[in-house]
Amino acid sequence: MSANTRFPVAVHILVFAAVYPGQCSSERIAQSANTNPVVIRRLNGQLKNAGLLRIRNGAAGTELAKPPQEITLKDVYLAVQTREKGHLFDTHQKPDPECPVGGRILDAIRGPLDDAQDAVESALGRYTIGGIVETITKRMMEEG
Repeated sequence: MSANTRFPVAVHILVFAAVYPGQCSSERIAQSANTNPVVIRRLNGQLKNAGLLRIRNGAAGTELAKPPQEITLKDVYLAVQTREKGHLFDTHQKPDPECPVGGRILDAIRGPLDDAQDAVESALGRYTIGGIVETITKRMMEEG
């Protein structure tokens, strides 16, 4: 699964656990997210390690480890981000050090990439799983 998909699916898992407490098997969440249960189990492990989920054996063993209003999207992002130091952007590893551009590019773009990373994390920190649940619940009620 790509990093771009991992984060929204992790959010999906946590929202599902908040909306359907006690009914959260990997298979049921996978059906909702339209993915494989193995993908859900891998993400569940990362979310558990980050202290966002509790997992017990059994059909409904996935539950939030804390109230949804206390789980920010930044928490989720950092839990499932696998790139070095959680960076949004990868950089090419070995540009030509003899090239005037290649020898300087990584240092030159690190600042802008760090700024972008900070902006993403700041924005995600303003939203919670609880807020996502509220939006979904409101739309469900509107649709009847």
